[in-house]
Amino acid sequence: MSAGLTAGRISATEGAASPPQPTTMSPLPSSTGSVQIQQFYDKGLAHASYIIRSGRQVAIIDPARDPQPYYDFADEHDASIVAIIETHPHADFVSSHLEIAEETDATIYCSKLVKALYPHQSFDDGDRITLGNVELHSLNTPGHSPDSISILLIDEMGQTRAVFTGDTLFVGDVGRPDLREEEAVSGHKREELAGLLYQSTRQKLMTLPPQRACIQHTAPARSAAKPPAPTWTAALARS
Repeated sequence: MSAGLTAGRISATEGAASPPQPTTMSPLPSSTGSVQIQQFYDKGLAHASYIIRSGRQVAIIDPARDPQPYYDFADEHDASIVAIIETHPHADFVSSHLEIAEETDATIYCSKLVKALYPHQSFDDGDRITLGNVELHSLNTPGHSPDSISILLIDEMGQTRAVFTGDTLFVGDVGRPDLREEEAVSGHKREELAGLLYQSTRQKLMTLPPQRACIQHTAPARSAAKPPAPTWTAALARS
């Protein structure tokens, strides 16, 4: 990997009508001296993506369609994008994971249950990524989709700093389990996925240490008619 990213990249949308870019929020409270967590929020889609930076290495979780904000962040911090993590396949927007991987040589990580046909590394229970001074651990949390994962951020002291729950768990809500019933999208009955979702939240996420933050990726407003919030970080106890 290069020590930094080339400045002045050309966006894939340059020369055409550019879509609204995600708003870069302030660093989240779970950020420390050894790790920075940065949220990028797209109000139009009610979608949040995240960058985790430790030293000069960056991982992106669930990137939006336009990769430019992530390139800009990496350039600003003289860092390299080395990992792109997809918590699950997204039906409501197009991810820029393939474009970012091609541009930066970063590795794409997702659950083996996705059965992805693009180049990637499986990322499931027990798997971990070393990022600077911290580690990212995979936690299979099926329910919203059968292949959903959450990502634990483990700091240099071995403590769980945060969990990125994708569309599995929201503030005061959970992801819908009724979106994978068609055969084209795996043909899982909603009752089956609802049972898996219950197990994922009760037996996995709710057993995590209470000190960490729960970071979700989609505003529940899209699925539960709730007003969006500027940031989607909260203690798991609130859910």
